[in-house]
Amino acid sequence: MGFFNLFRGHFLYDLFLRYGRIGVSSDGRQHIPGVSSDQIWRGHAPANFIVPTDTGLSAGVPLQRRAQVPLKGSHVVPFNAKSQRIHDPDQFLCVGVAGARSGKQFLHRLLVLLGVHKVAAGFDLGLRDAGKKTGQKDNRLAHICSFGAVLLLFASPQNIATATAQATQIPAPLTQDDFFPVDMKQAKLGQLLFYDPILSGNRNISCATCHSVDFGTGDGLSLGIGEGGDGLGPKRTAGQGDDRIRKRIPRNASALWNLGAKEITTLFHDGRLSFSDVYDNGFDSPAEEWLPPGLKTILAVQALFPMTSQFEMAGNPKENQVAGAAHDRIDNVWPILTKRVRIVPEYGDMFVNAFDDVDAAPQVNITHIARALAAFQNFEWQSYDSPYDAYVSGSQTALNEKEKSGLDLFFGKANCASCHSGKLFSDQKFHALALPHFGPGRTRLFDPYVRDVGHMGESDSLEDAYSFRTPQLRNVELTAPYGHNGAYPTLEGIVRHHLDPIAGWAKWKPEMANLPTVPWLSSIDFVSLQDKRERQRLRSKIDIQPVELEDAEVDALLAFLKSLTGTDSIKGRLGKPTSVPSGLKVD
Repeated sequence: MGFFNLFRGHFLYDLFLRYGRIGVSSDGRQHIPGVSSDQIWRGHAPANFIVPTDTGLSAGVPLQRRAQVPLKGSHVVPFNAKSQRIHDPDQFLCVGVAGARSGKQFLHRLLVLLGVHKVAAGFDLGLRDAGKKTGQKDNRLAHICSFGAVLLLFASPQNIATATAQATQIPAPLTQDDFFPVDMKQAKLGQLLFYDPILSGNRNISCATCHSVDFGTGDGLSLGIGEGGDGLGPKRTAGQGDDRIRKRIPRNASALWNLGAKEITTLFHDGRLSFSDVYDNGFDSPAEEWLPPGLKTILAVQALFPMTSQFEMAGNPKENQVAGAAHDRIDNVWPILTKRVRIVPEYGDMFVNAFDDVDAAPQVNITHIARALAAFQNFEWQSYDSPYDAYVSGSQTALNEKEKSGLDLFFGKANCASCHSGKLFSDQKFHALALPHFGPGRTRLFDPYVRDVGHMGESDSLEDAYSFRTPQLRNVELTAPYGHNGAYPTLEGIVRHHLDPIAGWAKWKPEMANLPTVPWLSSIDFVSLQDKRERQRLRSKIDIQPVELEDAEVDALLAFLKSLTGTDSIKGRLGKPTSVPSGLKVD
């Protein structure tokens, strides 16, 4: 035992850590933000590490002769258990040590001598596939990971689990490669369609009316004013006379940032659009089996549904042909809107130029319109140029100390990353946190209550009651108000609600909701909030655990969230056109 203590406490430290840095690898590949495997090998990687406490090594070991770095401030990337079919993510972490170049051969020979140079392969890290793709760099990293396995032989599962719990995976930088490629001819066509009221039943509202860059690609309202309203953003009114609105939009207008990312599998607050083979067309959507063919991305599918919604863009039955068709069956809308667009000469020519399968305007169908809208939204709202992005790409000065402290809280103590994970800061799953009821809500068909049951409306499972899709957090500073119904006007408000949903519920007041005055709807705006049994049902479904933070920690967390705000990208790329081919007014 004395020999092993000596080996752990002195030999490993002196030989490998004095001139090395510890890097953390997942799936046999390096996942330290902004650092390549070659940088790890050369000793140029930042000090992202985990030190098991019973190995004789302390959390303050010097790295590259620099000051000691406490474990509390480290960034630990956990092993990807799911892809490796390991049930408990605490079973394995690959901790790699990168030494100086001069010690490379000695390290390799030592591992061979110890008989552990193939330990990493024994854990099925996928190094063979990686090596084929990236060559020598991955082979070097394999040796690093092998040594990481040696370190873990001296670590207890309890210590590894403790360290894992202290920090969660910090995602790699978001890049253009994470998005579907964009055809610029289609994007420019989609720009015009996005701002053109021609796609609405009464030709009086466009996509941009409720999704404006001036309001973070939303409308600045808790619950929007759709077809029949007048004006933009928080100043939008509910209309007058026979044209006035009959109902508020049931949910907050979702932000459009980064919706063209490849990793997105679910859209809408309740998840009613997702990839699926249930209807043999690739998607589970409100169009069910009537979804038009040829749609490849979830963003293109999503673009169809505001046009068919009575209170968003279609209008009321008997008001126009589109609304009547939508009331009959959703797919009856497609040919009506398509003909409207393609008979406009300028649009017809643009479709011929933008799509290889369109030789003449009569060949345009709703799929082409949806694809053009998706191309524009994908291109226009890509945003990955925030201070945070610069930081994880290697610029240590991109974040100040307060923002870095907030980063540590987000991925550690505050437990935010348990749901807001990945490059887009969303697990794309559904969680219930008891946001107060108001407005018309969305329910299952024939539901007798005025309420919003969330994902249960899609799944018909009681387990999903009052749960909503985790929102993406890039540019979250710009997208107020917050929550599926815009319950909180400030970022601090929604953060504190997450930290203690029951306390947030008790403190919430109806005047916090940003609802334009609609006298003929005011008597029912908060009827669900006044239902005692419904309040109890909603509160009983909370599935996030309270976290206690000091005020200074909340401030730091908010500072980090604001560091996710883009710079040039938040202005858009193509912008708003001054006119559209239909000749209708651009909001």
